Amino acid sequence: MTIEYNHLRCIIDLDALCDNYTLLRSRVPETSQVIAVVKADAYGHGLEACAHALESLQGKEGGEPVMYAVGTAEEGANLRRAGVTGRILLLLGIQNPEDTTLCLEHGLTPVLSRVAQISPLAAAAEIVGTSVDIAIKFDTGMARLGLTDADIPDLCKTLDSRPRVEAVWAVTHLATADAPDDEPFVREQAERFADNVARLHACGHKVYATMANSAGMLGYPEFALDGVRVGIALYGANPFLGTSWEEKGAGLKQVMRVEAPVYQVHALKRGESISYGRTFTAPKDMTVAVLGVGYADGYSRGLSNKAQVQISGKRAPIVGRVCMQMTAVDVTGIPGVEPGQYACLLGGDGEQAITAEELAAWWGTITYEAFCLLGMNRRTYVGKAAQGLDMHQDSY
Repeated sequence: MTIEYNHLRCIIDLDALCDNYTLLRSRVPETSQVIAVVKADAYGHGLEACAHALESLQGKEGGEPVMYAVGTAEEGANLRRAGVTGRILLLLGIQNPEDTTLCLEHGLTPVLSRVAQISPLAAAAEIVGTSVDIAIKFDTGMARLGLTDADIPDLCKTLDSRPRVEAVWAVTHLATADAPDDEPFVREQAERFADNVARLHACGHKVYATMANSAGMLGYPEFALDGVRVGIALYGANPFLGTSWEEKGAGLKQVMRVEAPVYQVHALKRGESISYGRTFTAPKDMTVAVLGVGYADGYSRGLSNKAQVQISGKRAPIVGRVCMQMTAVDVTGIPGVEPGQYACLLGGDGEQAITAEELAAWWGTITYEAFCLLGMNRRTYVGKAAQGLDMHQDSY
């Protein structure tokens, strides 16, 4: 029998994505816009494919036009090219002339974090004879990008003198919304942002306001304001898992499943070592399976001797170091494992499925990074929401 050795496969369930969006939509008032965060190639799940799925929700009972948030101007342009017509927030704003051109050509809404960014954008809009909507980013405690209280007088003056530019949204980002013990800081940020928005309104700029990320909207529904930005929860990760607020993120479905093929199954006798550095020595006679995955596929070397996979419905721990394109697992108690079979590195079936939170914990990172790195592999899209897509798409 000839065995076809396939590569790692990353399977994206677009129906699960839509179900998560619908669940999150039900958690906030109808007056609050649910903004789908699809930056960084939709956290590794595929920018255009995820947008295609979410767009299919429009027109259904309880549906609404989807608003998106991307990272770069190029991502926003790609959404437009894919047929998205709703508002697209550009979270990283305008950082160079090319960003300005893409914003004006594709009707993107850049999130500006410096007053000095407004005038060049207005001048470019004047040249092409158009107007541009913008969002204003306020730093209320994250200490990354954003204007401060002291910038507001200059901001209002500049906006008043640049009729081609209209501020339509105000944005801030919560630093500790996923940490129940740090609730006082979340509320402190909320107070600062409310003051920022009130001062904008007072000088005649009636902006919409968005503050809550996934953890913010699940943990603090009173902070839904005019819009919530759902990112990690959209892809099925509970931002409160392992905390006293875990129930607040219940019901989400993991969207990504990652599988690797079995290349070989062989015995490892007691006292024999395996893989580079001899970091694992068999304490008894064992059976190991060598999988076709390694750190070249975004499966971290840091998972060596820590992580587990699911194979034939059961857990199998990694033994020895993760290599560039191969990883060994202990399948001693799992009969019938053979080459050509697949092991789940993320996802799987039943109670033994590998959750994103488990994988991230073994990895020593967060679910965001695990998704982004594993999602760089070739993806396959499944579910009714995948209809009309090329089911096998490379990463963008």
